[in-house]
Amino acid sequence: MSLGQHLIVLRKRLVRAAIAILAGSVAGYFLSSYVIGAMQAPIDALAKQQHRLASLNYQGVTDAFDLKIQVAVTIGVVISSPIWLYQIWAFFVPGLTKKELRYSLGFFLSSVPLFLGGCAAGWFVVPHIVELLASFAVNGSVLFYQASDYFDFILKLMLAVGIAFVLPVFLVLLNFVGILSGHRILTSWRVAVLLIVVFSAIATPSADLVSMFLLAIPMLILYFVAALIATVHDRRAKRTADEFLRSEFAV
Repeated sequence: MSLGQHLIVLRKRLVRAAIAILAGSVAGYFLSSYVIGAMQAPIDALAKQQHRLASLNYQGVTDAFDLKIQVAVTIGVVISSPIWLYQIWAFFVPGLTKKELRYSLGFFLSSVPLFLGGCAAGWFVVPHIVELLASFAVNGSVLFYQASDYFDFILKLMLAVGIAFVLPVFLVLLNFVGILSGHRILTSWRVAVLLIVVFSAIATPSADLVSMFLLAIPMLILYFVAALIATVHDRRAKRTADEFLRSEFAV
């Protein structure tokens, strides 16, 4: 197709994606009250545990409405993700080779559930993070959390943990394209374990170790699974190369 035809197809894909996000945001508006209530739960628990006044604060007249819209749009982007991700996928598929299509499809199908699982894990550690940061406040002080800042903090934390869960997929992708060997990934396990444990300890600063291990164990499993997949791929690639060389010398 010509450049103009590509732009027309792109416009159609973007319009469909925008409609999906808009419809998801409308549904998200009706769910936003439940999400905001769940966001406020760690603050209420903090007030009871530390016996201090802590609450979610709306400083401006329109802050409550702005937060509701922000939460609604975020929910809309999440629940409509299968549609707008497909629209992006469908636009690029015609330009991919069979090998690129196979790699990209495998990457997409594995990274999306891992990212969502990481976001769920991030939501799980939010109360512990709030508790840790509040412990630095002077005894007897009052904690007023700005609603928009508090929502941004939770969203960024969930995104950070979600991306951390997807990193093993990037390791496999780098191995498949020949940048990183499986042996290199496997021999770096000590550094990976240390970084994962430190990250989990920071993210779950509760008194018990259960919360830390609940976050660290899935990340460790994903890392070693990535190392195993990369090692198997390297062995198959080496076997294929050896067979090709033998056939060339035989000829």
